[in-house]
Amino acid sequence: MRSIQVEFEETSKKITVKKGAKQEDWVSVCRKFNDDVSRVCDVMDQKDYTGLFECCDDDNNRFFYLVKEDKNLYRMKHKRFFNNLGLK
Repeated sequence: MRSIQVEFEETSKKITVKKGAKQEDWVSVCRKFNDDVSRVCDVMDQKDYTGLFECCDDDNNRFFYLVKEDKNLYRMKHKRFFNNLGLK
């Protein structure tokens, strides 16, 4: 899954690609933020990207990423959920 870092204005809901941002693997981004990610909203007008996600670092600084979601994302969510329950 592909992702790219963006700037998000919550009041106007405006999304702009961050200057100098490059496409990143979404799984790598999740690992970088210790899986502290949450889905903000659907995205319809950003090329191939389908969702906007918020990531928080250890100091609770917020970063936003556009993500091209696919079936692997849903498998990843379920695996993470069951691992948290102690079921592998």
